[in-house]
Amino acid sequence: MSTTADEDLVDVDPYDDGSFPQFRFKQAPRGLATRRQLRAMGLSPGGQEPVAQLVWRRGARMAWLYRIDLARPKRVPTLAQERALDRAMAARQTCPACRRRYHHVLPLRTLGSCLECYDGTPADPATYTLPPGHTLAA
Repeated sequence: MSTTADEDLVDVDPYDDGSFPQFRFKQAPRGLATRRQLRAMGLSPGGQEPVAQLVWRRGARMAWLYRIDLARPKRVPTLAQERALDRAMAARQTCPACRRRYHHVLPLRTLGSCLECYDGTPADPATYTLPPGHTLAA
């Protein structure tokens, strides 16, 4: 059984003492942000590893913190990607019975249709759009 020198190497950081910095809610230093905060700034982590941890609710909730200076701009989806996402959402928002597209996701797995088609509960006309129909005058 032969082993190469590469298999024996271990990635060790000589400056890491084994503790990961943890900060309580609203006590993180400037220059660090969560994913959601980066997203609000138009940024993404960009492949960097988290540098600290934000902990709140007595340790029940946790979020990773990333360096803002290493973050990259968000990728902008192409037109084809946006079209594909719209088709996927349309499949989840369109009632198969009445063909209305609602502004929210329908319970198609459990009910199989919108509430109006399922049990007659009237739907607010502001919550859906009518299916494309026939546009001829006659």
